Amino acid sequence: MELPPTRYRIVPRDPHAHVFEVRCTVERPDAHGQRLRLPAWIPGSYLVREFARQFVAVRAECDGRPVRIAKESKDTWRCEPCNGTLTVTADVHAFDLSVRAAYLDASRAFFNGASVFLCPEGRAHLPCVVDIAPSEATRAWRVATTLPRHGAPPWGYGAYRAADYDELIDHPVEIADFAHVAFEAGGATHDVVVSGRHDADLARLAGDLARICQWHVDLFGGAPGGRAPFDRYLFLVNAVGDGYGGLEHRTSTALIAARDALPRRGRAAVDDDYRGFLGLASHEYFHAWNVKRIRPASFLPYDLARECYTRQLWAFEGFTSYYDDLALLRSGVVDLPGWLELAGRTITTVLRTPGRRVQSVAESSFDAWIKYYRQDENSPNAVVSYYTKGAVVGMALDLTLRTAGSSLDALMRALWQRYGEPGRGVPEDGIAALASELAGRDLAPFFARCVDGVDDPPLAELLADVGIALRVRPSAGPRDRGGTPPRPGGSERPPATLGVKLAAGSEARLQFVFAGGPAQRAGLAPGDVIVAADRLRVNAESLAAAVERCAPGDVIRLHAFRRDELMTFDVSLGQAEEDTCWLEVDAQAPPEAVARRIAWLGA
Repeated sequence: MELPPTRYRIVPRDPHAHVFEVRCTVERPDAHGQRLRLPAWIPGSYLVREFARQFVAVRAECDGRPVRIAKESKDTWRCEPCNGTLTVTADVHAFDLSVRAAYLDASRAFFNGASVFLCPEGRAHLPCVVDIAPSEATRAWRVATTLPRHGAPPWGYGAYRAADYDELIDHPVEIADFAHVAFEAGGATHDVVVSGRHDADLARLAGDLARICQWHVDLFGGAPGGRAPFDRYLFLVNAVGDGYGGLEHRTSTALIAARDALPRRGRAAVDDDYRGFLGLASHEYFHAWNVKRIRPASFLPYDLARECYTRQLWAFEGFTSYYDDLALLRSGVVDLPGWLELAGRTITTVLRTPGRRVQSVAESSFDAWIKYYRQDENSPNAVVSYYTKGAVVGMALDLTLRTAGSSLDALMRALWQRYGEPGRGVPEDGIAALASELAGRDLAPFFARCVDGVDDPPLAELLADVGIALRVRPSAGPRDRGGTPPRPGGSERPPATLGVKLAAGSEARLQFVFAGGPAQRAGLAPGDVIVAADRLRVNAESLAAAVERCAPGDVIRLHAFRRDELMTFDVSLGQAEEDTCWLEVDAQAPPEAVARRIAWLGA
């Protein structure tokens, strides 16, 4: 006998206490005692987050009679056997402002299903019906989600439906008095809702996003005017004073952004903050194909009780990081100089990471669960980002494929056609094999060096072939993110360096001490607070100035507190590495290189 759908009800019961009340109702529960489990992590964010720790109280009843419920593990509960309809109710504390879990206060409510909806064991494949209900305090708010409506009015409280538990938890929900704008792209309606105080030019935002989204659709369709693999897409934007982040879902994304990064009325230029926001939105939208539909084989299906390992995140996140800014250029939202600056910054980030010489992007992908998402004071020395180096590898692979008459665009379309559309998982060697097929030659040496090994991709040579020069220089200071040439009138003397990164703030607290650098050789450690240099008191700004006045090889005496002990260090300053990159068009490039650049960048 076919089992009926699993029914849920969620209410933002107490905004001031940040408590959702969440019910899960199961008809004909397991005769041996129904077990229910909560996911330990959410797809797209590769860290076991233990959502069950926010379950404050859990109770059960069967046809109105109390039923004993007990925990069997950190994220699993079992009810005593009962005949009838079982309802399990949880009080969930929701005060996580990120895009990954749940949040509730007097201004807005937000949740990802993975953090609030229990899954009855043996019923994950069944349809789910969820009633999103108001409390008295939230009755005037509207509901934004791409969960299919099942009686609920547009933007309203009521019943929604999902084909199974996996779909249920892949549609985040925003409940607030939000602003809204819509646009069409790829034959689909795209909605943007913005919660939080802001003064954004929503019409301009919609126009820019429409161009970006249509470009993504066309990329995977292989021609202009393509159609998206969905009928509706939703951007959920939480505008805050200072924040940045996003999480992809199959037909929506949740974003957190600084309100000043949204476009302002009366300003036509794409400033740095707005460019960053558009890159974030572009990144998550690209994920609608690359990760949500084109997935590693080990993610089919997701095992949300434990880690799912793959060595391919460098491609699934790295390729996405490569295309997020490239889409801004190819869609015409930013110009070529703007994109060259962004690309230079990405390369700079990689060059400034000593861990790239220690960990490959394949290893970084596999160890995301224990290293990338759990960074500490030694992470720059031991870890490389599969996002940023993955983007650099993606650029190098794109240019390598183009020398063979193909491209990364063709690779993404082939991945979509062979794996994404039919719902097949990409095997661990699938990307390398497909790239070699498209190139018409074995690219195993490239993958051995740049993916499984720790070599830097040969970007300078590859970029020269398309008429772009890659330049490097030393950093001009802590605010120098790269992407731009050296400032005119700078000193011709090689700059000195301590080999550290200071933590944010006015005091000179060491956040990172780079491996093999002057500070580490002298005995300084992360967390040390430098209070004097050559017997003069310093803070973060004056310490940087003191180092800037010195030359490589000069010895500077530093006094620092380690915990509550004052210590003295004599540091022989090193020469700053040329780890800051900028790209520029080569005005002397031959016509054939210019043609290849135009074919690549569309500019």
